[in-house]
Amino acid sequence: MKRTGTLLPLLFAASTYAHGILHAMTINGQNYPGNGLSGNGGTTIDSIIRQVSAQDPVKGASNTALSCGTGSQPATLIATANPGDTLGFNWKGAGGGNWPHNTGPMLTYLASCGSTTSDKCDGQSAKWFKIDQVGQVSPGSTTWAQAAVMTGSLAMVKLPSNLAPGNYLVRHEIISLQLAVSMGGAEFYPACSQIKVGGSGTGVPSASELVSLPGAYSDSDPGIYDPNVYNAGSSYTFPGPPVAAFVGSGGGSTSGNGTTTSGNGTTTSTTTGSAPTKPTATKSKSCKLRQTKSASSSALSATGAANATDLYPRHFSRIMRKVVARRSI
Repeated sequence: MKRTGTLLPLLFAASTYAHGILHAMTINGQNYPGNGLSGNGGTTIDSIIRQVSAQDPVKGASNTALSCGTGSQPATLIATANPGDTLGFNWKGAGGGNWPHNTGPMLTYLASCGSTTSDKCDGQSAKWFKIDQVGQVSPGSTTWAQAAVMTGSLAMVKLPSNLAPGNYLVRHEIISLQLAVSMGGAEFYPACSQIKVGGSGTGVPSASELVSLPGAYSDSDPGIYDPNVYNAGSSYTFPGPPVAAFVGSGGGSTSGNGTTTSGNGTTTSTTTGSAPTKPTATKSKSCKLRQTKSASSSALSATGAANATDLYPRHFSRIMRKVVARRSI
């Protein structure tokens, strides 16, 4: 009993330490690295990923940081993309190690910036529509697609094949549910990137599919407050709007792992291929990156998941396990 009382504070301390950020993003295999946390005095690079100021999760569904992350600032670059391109999201711990969580959904949103370039698009006032959501690897499973990110895989999502051209913000979000058995325990990790989509698509969301962030979620939503998250056989309800109807089967997750909703269907394919030509940046007030349209994705397949042990529940991060192991010696 004494050991249990001693370990609990350590576990919660490890949980608060084990956070992270979007480290890089790929478009058809071309890598776009991001920056570390702002305000740390380090050098920064030009990037399409909006830099945040904290590795800690956004807490509370009404938090204004829910749009693009705590202290999010516009990035300096804009990447070109085309309908059907594969996006990869490389999440890491803030110190550069693997992503520390494995329980909860991953969701992807787009926001049209209209005639405004995406580096000047305000995430809080933007109207977002969902293009992908992935959760349990199979209905009722206690293993989530997020677990593959914990092992170093990228979260893979395809842009809708009929997406209308224009300026867009891309918002990828991990919701960690390891503490969601209590109201307000869910941890939100949103990240925004800046793209310009070409092509001649006509796909746009309906007005009813557009949401504000914050505004689309409530702390009491079943996909955010989930006291049954660790119960085998428990179904999961995704928070927020449905995936936009025009996405259909021409977008969504390509992770190869997870119960995925993309329009009216489920996608569980993987993608491989050669890397595209390295893009070049234009020196203008609103920099844009150019790349070839013919390249296919060389992104990683999100296969594998963190295995549970008899001693620890599945949702314990590696850091938490190490803390317990050291304390038990």
